[in-house]
Amino acid sequence: MAQATSSVIESPVKRSAINPIVIIGALFFIFGFVTWMNGTLIPYLKIACELTTKEAYFVTTAFYIAYVVMGIPAGKTIKKFGFKNGMAIGLFVMAIGALIFIPAAMTRTYGIFLIGLFVQGTGLTVLQTASNPYITILGPAETAARRISIMGICNKIAGALAPVILGTVVLANIDSITEKLKTLSATEKALELNELASRVIMPYSIMVVVLILLAILIYFSSLPEINTEHEDETVAAANTNKTSIVQFPHLMLGVATLFVYVGAEVIAGDSISLYGTSQHIPLSTAKFFTSCTLISMIVGYLVGVFCIPKLITQQKALVASAILGLILTIATLLTHGYASVFCIALLGLANSLMWPAIWPLALAGLGRFTKIASSLLVMGIAGGAVLPPLYGYFSEKFSAQSAYILLIPIYLFILFYSTIGHKAGRQNIKA
Repeated sequence: MAQATSSVIESPVKRSAINPIVIIGALFFIFGFVTWMNGTLIPYLKIACELTTKEAYFVTTAFYIAYVVMGIPAGKTIKKFGFKNGMAIGLFVMAIGALIFIPAAMTRTYGIFLIGLFVQGTGLTVLQTASNPYITILGPAETAARRISIMGICNKIAGALAPVILGTVVLANIDSITEKLKTLSATEKALELNELASRVIMPYSIMVVVLILLAILIYFSSLPEINTEHEDETVAAANTNKTSIVQFPHLMLGVATLFVYVGAEVIAGDSISLYGTSQHIPLSTAKFFTSCTLISMIVGYLVGVFCIPKLITQQKALVASAILGLILTIATLLTHGYASVFCIALLGLANSLMWPAIWPLALAGLGRFTKIASSLLVMGIAGGAVLPPLYGYFSEKFSAQSAYILLIPIYLFILFYSTIGHKAGRQNIKA
């Protein structure tokens, strides 16, 4: 996105700049809370619905596949109703998804749980399609990564809280319950598992109410609309012969980068609890490991807030993050026990600045193509649907530890985009 473009769209929101940032920050908090509940749901549903490890990871598939299926419809929704109304619609759809958890728990039916997760993912697709480009263009392009880092702190604080809160409710005394299940008859076991499944009803009922209230608040808020159809002369000249977003190689590579990055982030956050148990750590302890990953992400976001762009550019931050990811992955494969788990938790630090850096690099110079490009980038979040189950497959076929080798080509691709790929096809346009 050209620097000049930022000045054009910045002026309409300057008068109420605090309110938009606070509102979008609240939305990113919701993203984090709902998304990182999955890390707790995987071991919980594995026990409650009697699943294999591979089957349990379909939690991430059902949730993140919505970003592919609903990405283009979400973009069209934002184009028709605008950023603010789109956010309200997304929250309402998420509330419906949370509501579906109630009959799923009552019947202990894994398929209904997956439908609820898909609907939640659909709502998040609409919400992310609106909010990510909104915060990206709500000010100068060179400070976009810093603004997104602030949003990331809101996101990951919620993400750190989610597994603790949900885990305390649904995984209470889980180790003793797991041992008890081994001694019960089929009828007694079914009753015990039904009771375990019912534990999600209360937290998800609360979530329904909160999401509906937030949707109403967003709809009646003072959140200003931003016009992305306007292009300054530099951008317009560069895009004169452009008729489709596929004509922007740096965007298409950005989508691929976002795809593999989200897969890496979800693997690091959602697999760490089960990985801890594979390292002979009790689930009563391991259930908090996802929060450790997210705390390390918060530290990374704080670094981004204070260092970008004063000390380091968003592009160089992406380079450093990819290299750190490679180092920590190799360390995970070479160590054992708590040390190895600690390396996975630290991947949160490596992953933290990737999302804030990829978005502005991928959206640079798109002008009137920004909204549809945003929906394409959001579709890249489907990496969370594809790569974690692949990790689950390798985990069963080989071992939970050796399966992390999947992260090495991911971080190598991100390193490629951060050094070469983000420049592809861009002429006379400054990120």
